[in-house]
Amino acid sequence: MISESLRGRARRLQALVLVLLLIGCGMLLGSGQSAYAGSAKISDDSVEYLTKTGRAMAEIASAVKPAIVNISTTRTVKIQGGMDLFEDPFFRRFFGDQLNRQRQPHERKSAGLGSGVIVSPDGYIVTNYHVVKDADEIKVTLSNTKEYTGKVIGSDPKTDISIVKIEAKNLPTLPWGDSDKLQVGEIVLAVGNPFGLNQTVTMGIVSAVGRANVGIADYEDFIQTDAAINPGNSGGALVNAHGQMVGINTAIFSTTGGYQGIGFAIPSDMIKSIMNSLVKRGRVIRGWLGVSIQKITPELSKQFNVKEDTGVLVSDAVEGGPAEKAGVARGDIIIEYDGKKIEEPSQIRNMVANTLPGEVHTLTVLRDGKSRAIKVTIGEVPSDMKGEPGDYHNVLKGVGVQAITPELAKKLNIPSRIKGVIITDVDENSTASGVLMQGDVIQEINRQKVTTVKEYEGIASRIKQNEAVLILVFRNGGSYFVTLSANP
Repeated sequence: MISESLRGRARRLQALVLVLLLIGCGMLLGSGQSAYAGSAKISDDSVEYLTKTGRAMAEIASAVKPAIVNISTTRTVKIQGGMDLFEDPFFRRFFGDQLNRQRQPHERKSAGLGSGVIVSPDGYIVTNYHVVKDADEIKVTLSNTKEYTGKVIGSDPKTDISIVKIEAKNLPTLPWGDSDKLQVGEIVLAVGNPFGLNQTVTMGIVSAVGRANVGIADYEDFIQTDAAINPGNSGGALVNAHGQMVGINTAIFSTTGGYQGIGFAIPSDMIKSIMNSLVKRGRVIRGWLGVSIQKITPELSKQFNVKEDTGVLVSDAVEGGPAEKAGVARGDIIIEYDGKKIEEPSQIRNMVANTLPGEVHTLTVLRDGKSRAIKVTIGEVPSDMKGEPGDYHNVLKGVGVQAITPELAKKLNIPSRIKGVIITDVDENSTASGVLMQGDVIQEINRQKVTTVKEYEGIASRIKQNEAVLILVFRNGGSYFVTLSANP
């Protein structure tokens, strides 16, 4: 009886303990869920804001993507064949003259990918010059997968811009935005075809504007962005919150070849100017002021008694040039161009270059501590300073030269005793490629002195198609003789 009673009490005690444990666990679980749920709660305002933001980005992307195209190219590349080990007598014993044939240069087809932006319903497309450079064939694929054959209407290597035309009508276009109004921190989207992946959209902000001295093009005024830009994005659009094109993606800063948070785009204002000139005139017409300018250093600011961040210093004015005719003199400090503040030499250089010759503009300069306004009639860059590749039917075909200006002489450390013309471009498919280099100064051709572009053109035009030439160049602080021989 006692044992049964004890066993009953024990069972009732166990049941009571079990109930208490379950209640405790329930309370703990309920308390934990409540605390967890409270910490993870998202306010309705936040959800609504993020939803609206996401919806806005989706709308912009949807509106923009139809005007972005894929550009694929094929080009012929010359390859130098053979290997040094074939010079070994052992190999020649078995292969003989067959080796000489293998060592001759041969050609192969190379493919490239990039992007472009449709800017007119009748098929004008803006892209990068390096995307279509030397292309034998250009294929343009629209967002609806339709394919067209593209033709280069005009190119400007100095800004890395090309205009491609396809025969089509009623195409979707991207409206132009005002890149001059872009502000650092503004949200932008980059649209293109990275690695051939069509219609890719990435988001970021404007990291900086007016980037120059990057080393990508001759005329630089880049928009810097952290929107992801990768190989294949070149020629794609950088758009603002209004779905307007404010730039063309052109390059990345990378140590690996991929995205590292720094991309560059050519501003739309520059693109419009170049495009209008190429389409209407068939060439780029740039304004010219006729001055050599430099950044003001702390030492120079003391000598000229000005603030270090004020304007740019005129170190020389070309005799008979637009600036000299208007009264600009060496030692003047240009602080404004049409009321816009000047802080870097690249700023005024780009502003003047985008100005049509014949237009009158106002320079504000400091002279002897006093400010004065000077009206200048902008001129056109003289032919001997353009540096365009020569179209000769000889070994100098594809070599561009220009006169040595004081600015170039200082930048490239060319002594005053060195006279000649400076090489600005060497086409990679020309005979001179690999022998002559950008920055070389041509002093003589076939023992005839060259001191001006006109003299160079006169000598170059008389060279026969298969004639070899002897050239004296100044390079890296010294003078060297090099020879150019026509391809066999």
